[in-house]
Amino acid sequence: MNQDFQQSIFEHLNKKANISPEEIMQVAQSMQNADFSDEQTVRGLVRRLAKMANRPMSQQKEDHLVDLIVKKNHSIDYSTLQQIFKK
Repeated sequence: MNQDFQQSIFEHLNKKANISPEEIMQVAQSMQNADFSDEQTVRGLVRRLAKMANRPMSQQKEDHLVDLIVKKNHSIDYSTLQQIFKK
């Protein structure tokens, strides 16, 4: 990834969601060896990301997202996430 592009993403996330580059890197590192078939791991990650972004997430949305990742093994893309969060 281009260094300028990466820096612009970090700046955007910091400005829009008050998420530091360090927080992003910590989450990325925790995901590298994560077991996405383990519900507790996925649920913890979902909660962590929602908290980092300072976005409330209903239990129903959390359950739906965890179910998609763990049980159905769907690939999660932007349009799938949009559908989840519109509900």
